[in-house]
Amino acid sequence: MLHRVSKKNDINHDKWIGVGGHFEAGESPEDCLLREVKEETGYTLTSYAFRGIVTFVADDDPAEYMCLYTADGFTGTELPCDEGVLEWVPINEIENLELWEGDKVFLRLLAQNVPFFSLKLVYKNGTLVEKILNGKALP
Repeated sequence: MLHRVSKKNDINHDKWIGVGGHFEAGESPEDCLLREVKEETGYTLTSYAFRGIVTFVADDDPAEYMCLYTADGFTGTELPCDEGVLEWVPINEIENLELWEGDKVFLRLLAQNVPFFSLKLVYKNGTLVEKILNGKALP
């Protein structure tokens, strides 16, 4: 996990998030995954799986989409990250971290090995107000 403590004016400041980022021109989701993981961690993924897609809706901002991957193989040596502090966190301790409420939802789905899923998370003024999994509202 990445503890976002380094960037100024960061919406994720003090939150724990996974590594990743935005697409560059001409990249596929896998190209972006491999580049971002290498840039932020120093690792080259050797085994990974596309697990889901998350749609984020916040206030009047345009929707954002996130491709979710898990990985179980890599090579290389960890490098310092300029966006925060990297730390290996046991899966059963992740929910104890300072996370976005919606991140807790998709991290649970990943931990439960839910098959490929589509999750929509709706935030109003920074508060999670709606969760929709594969077209059905979650409590």
